Order: sequence, then C-alpha cells, then structure tokens
Amino acid sequence: MKKLEDANLITTELVPGRGTQKINTKNYDRIIIDLFETEEMEKERNCISFEMPIGQYYDCSVDPSCGLVSESNYIGFQDDPSSFYEPNRKDTQLLYFRSGYVEYRFPNRVPYGSNIVELEFSMEICSEAPYHKNDWPSDITFWINGREIGTWTSPGDFGDRRGLLTPRWWSRHFTQYGQLKNFKVTHKGCFVDGVQLSDISINDLDLIDSSFISLRIEVKKDSKNVGGINLFGPKFGDYKQGIILSVRYE
Repeated sequence: MKKLEDANLITTELVPGRGTQKINTKNYDRIIIDLFETEEMEKERNCISFEMPIGQYYDCSVDPSCGLVSESNYIGFQDDPSSFYEPNRKDTQLLYFRSGYVEYRFPNRVPYGSNIVELEFSMEICSEAPYHKNDWPSDITFWINGREIGTWTSPGDFGDRRGLLTPRWWSRHFTQYGQLKNFKVTHKGCFVDGVQLSDISINDLDLIDSSFISLRIEVKKDSKNVGGINLFGPKFGDYKQGIILSVRYE
C-alpha cells in the first residue's frame, strides 16, 4: 500500500472508529500502460542536445562596431576587438559586431556506429545597426564543420520596445531583442524555420568522424548587406536561451 501511496495512485486517510482506521481511496479509475515505443518517443531517445553560452566561442575575428555585454556591465571596451579575448567573456549575455565571425564547437556525443540524420540549432539573433534600426538587413552566413550551409538575411536590429529579459540598466536607445531562428539540416537540405535555405544535406557535413561539431556565424565583408550581428544570451532579449544544438541519430 505504501508503494501505491508513493506513486499517488491511492490516498490514505485516518478516521476515528474502534481505534484508528485507515481508509484507502483510489485516485484513478483506469491506468493505461504503453508497452510499445512510439515514433516520437524513439526520436526523443535518439537525440542529444547542448546549450552553448554565447561567450564560449572557440574562435573569432570581428570588426567594429563590436562588443560584449554581461548581465550587469560591458566586458572590456566597446568597439575593441581585443575585448573578445577577455577571460570573463564566458559571462557574455549580448554579443555584437559589424562584420567577421564567431565559431563554436560542441562535443560530438553520437554513439559509435550510429548515423546522424538531423542536426538542428536555434538562437536569438538580429542585425547590428548604430543604436538600433528595425529596417537594417544583414546577410548572415552559417557554416558547420567548415562547410558553408547557407545565408539568411536578418531584416533588422530591433529596438522599438524593451526586450522582455533585457536588464534595466541597458539604454533604451540600443538593441533590445532579436528573432528566435531555428536552423535544421537533414537528408533533404538545410532549412530555416521550415523554409529551405540550401541543398546542403547532412551527408555533406562529414560529422561522424569528427570529435566536435563546429558552428560558425559570419557576416562576410563582401556580402550584399553588411549589417552586422547581435547574438543574445538567456538574460538579454526575449528568449531565455543561448545557442541550442540538437543532434538526432539512428
């Protein structure tokens, strides 16, 4: 009976009688047990996810305007690329630059002998304009393990309202929030929010033999729209997350 109580299947009540009596009441009329794994359950089981803090990049090369911001202050100096090498960059909650790139490396924990069928990553991101400007396109290119997978054009640098998570000390005149973008690479190609970005497929990335999965986020100096990047951590912008990578395998 104790095990049924612990599982919240029954409720036990002590009532006065001849001494003290225990009365047990069932909490459910029917219990259904699935003995077979559904397709969704199998997908979840064969999925590995990591959340990378935006300041934990492996490599970078950035041009002003640029900067790192923690929850409470600037890290290093504004418009100084050397600040991107500060030891406390791990505390970064907002990262921005005009052109250049940051590259992250995630551990490849896919079991030996498995095949990667889908790679997905999401982040809050927008362009980088002076102060802010909602209409400020920027061509942002993504690379995985040294392979360019496509370019997405950010529509602007958003500051028409305060970000839901943006600290109060941060000036209302600066960038406030971004867009949550979801990128996915499958056997059919590369997609952003369900819209195909390129024909690069998961088979083109040579992920199995690598001990890491790298993600480079870049604004090329010769792109049509050199409009910069803002990347948001969990304490800036609208979404409480860093860069989330999910790898599905079979």
